[in-house]
Amino acid sequence: MRDLDRALPHPRAALARTLPALAGFALLAALAGAMGGPRLALLALIGLMAGVALYHASFGFTAAWRRFILERRGAGLRAQILLLGVTSLAFFPLLGMGELFGRPLGGFVFPIGWALLLGAFLFGIGMQLGGGCGSGTLFTVGGGSARMVVTLAFFILGSTLATATSDHWLAWPDLPPLSFIAWFGWPAALGAMLAALALLFALVRAAERARHGDITPIHRLETRWLTGPWSLAAGALALAGVNVAVLLVQGWPWGITSAFALWGSKLAALIGFAPAQWAYWRGQEAVLAAPILADPTSVTDFGIMLGALLAARAAGKFRPSLAIPARSLAAAMLGGLLLGIGARLGTGCNIGAFFSGTVSGSLHGWVWLVFAFAGNIIGVRLRPVFRLD
Repeated sequence: MRDLDRALPHPRAALARTLPALAGFALLAALAGAMGGPRLALLALIGLMAGVALYHASFGFTAAWRRFILERRGAGLRAQILLLGVTSLAFFPLLGMGELFGRPLGGFVFPIGWALLLGAFLFGIGMQLGGGCGSGTLFTVGGGSARMVVTLAFFILGSTLATATSDHWLAWPDLPPLSFIAWFGWPAALGAMLAALALLFALVRAAERARHGDITPIHRLETRWLTGPWSLAAGALALAGVNVAVLLVQGWPWGITSAFALWGSKLAALIGFAPAQWAYWRGQEAVLAAPILADPTSVTDFGIMLGALLAARAAGKFRPSLAIPARSLAAAMLGGLLLGIGARLGTGCNIGAFFSGTVSGSLHGWVWLVFAFAGNIIGVRLRPVFRLD
């Protein structure tokens, strides 16, 4: 035990290593606050906490889904189900009321059409090739992964390409949005949600036990909050708090990838394109014209990367390496493109479309899950082509 204690980062040394990340956060919060007041500064802090939780709990959707597909190990999936259940306990009553202390609250409830189905499927393939999802890409970039910087760059490029061609796919047919909260009222909708999650939890447990004879736990009593690691259950509870906090602060749930379309569109404008004329930005001209740090989603995203940087520095694990095998680099580029295109067509990523969609009581979140998981199955089969572990 003494040898283990000596191997762990000393809290004072760990705190000292976090100073660059804390300085970066202070600058982000100050600039965001100057752009949009205390609300944006608070969103920067929420993003920071999300990045810490994602990194210390290694709370990724991509690896968790791959482990279940290949090995039937379901700890990651069970943690995600816990995340949905805990968040729903807060979201359904809040969205059912529609406001809190006079502040309007709205969920993510979107139509279901060909664009969503194709987008979710492409996003699923991109997850396994790119090596991350929306949240996973941000926290691994913040944690020092050079390969994921490539994935993020092509994620932004794919988002921009989809945004530039939005006049085509936005015209594809779809079904009207369906909100279980609006249809059945929040108490009945919440009961059905929790029952469905309990059934899904039991099925995942049964599949894992049938393959392995045991169940990988998702919780442990000992957690080192500053240096990590955290249990998956702790990560799930923290991220549930993140989404509830985002809802209360900005009035709608947590999203990630709309910022990538904004960043790419602004870069496109710098090199001579006219993104204001793209169908995607109709009605959102003010968002496109405003500074990036006036955009709540961008501020939260930057906070996530700084939070992961802070966590990696505290744990003594921030060791970037530029050694990326050629095939892995190609997979990162292709995967990033698919992630970006899929996120825009599919109304978001694992956070905006799936997590925030399902806890908003929207049918589209569940449909996204089915098609994204199917894409992950294909993506897992493609990984050996690029010699990905």
